[in-house]
Amino acid sequence: MPRAKANSSLFEREGVLAFTLLIPSMLVILGVLIFPLITSLGLSFTDLKLTKPKSGVFIGLGNYFDAIMDPIFWASIQRTLIFAVSTVLIETCMGVAIALLLNQKFVGRGFVRGLVILPWALPYVVNGIMWKWIFDANYGAFNAALTQLGIIEKYHIWLGDPSTAMILVIFANIWKETPVAIILVLAALQSIPADLYEAAAIDGAKRVKIFTHITLPLLKPIIISLIIIKTIWALKEFDLIYIITKGGPANGTNMFSYYIYQNTFQFLNFGYGSALAYMLTILTIGLSAIYMRSLKGGLEIES
Repeated sequence: MPRAKANSSLFEREGVLAFTLLIPSMLVILGVLIFPLITSLGLSFTDLKLTKPKSGVFIGLGNYFDAIMDPIFWASIQRTLIFAVSTVLIETCMGVAIALLLNQKFVGRGFVRGLVILPWALPYVVNGIMWKWIFDANYGAFNAALTQLGIIEKYHIWLGDPSTAMILVIFANIWKETPVAIILVLAALQSIPADLYEAAAIDGAKRVKIFTHITLPLLKPIIISLIIIKTIWALKEFDLIYIITKGGPANGTNMFSYYIYQNTFQFLNFGYGSALAYMLTILTIGLSAIYMRSLKGGLEIES
């Protein structure tokens, strides 16, 4: 009995010690994550605007209703969804295709694999500035290349047209983010047992059939995870928009995340901006839940 009490006392002391050691990290989480979340949620129910005297009054769901009635809000949602669908689809398909190529044996494979990761290794700010210079109307490399090839006769203001600007931003994002898909899919390919391919080859299976019946089913979990992660990243894309176009021209690239920044930090409408931020959070969680539910079967690999 005394021994049991001693063990119980030891466990209690270890529990107290563990809790004590967790206090600093809990305080950091409380200050950096929990407190801002609660504060911003409270602000979303007020009309707080720094340029408006006597603001900060509780208005309930007023900001949320204002957003729903704002055509600029819906336009930003539409652009965000176009951006997300385009980038996620292209990056995932390119990631799988390039990973399949890099999984083959050829001279210099290690060098090429290292080269592929370079776009993703660049900081987001550097990546945005680089593409802004490339697409510059006066001295951009894009205009220079097209002129030298005879495709265009004179320099064109590519970022001056809303449709063209959106396409170029999508292209810049694809160049930056595709290496992530390549790395993850390549790692998954290398984990597939070689015995499966050998058995399929002995049975006389063609490459297309091997891919559709062996490779693709075993890649489903990583592809689904990749789609979910990239969708979340695409919905909150801000860096490229801010650096390359700043939402222009004529709001042509003003996506949801930039629309939130614009209302919060340019117009100083913190109440409305907080409501928009929570709407983006709800949209992200909702789309992720739809992905998980609709593709749930793909997460389970048959033995």
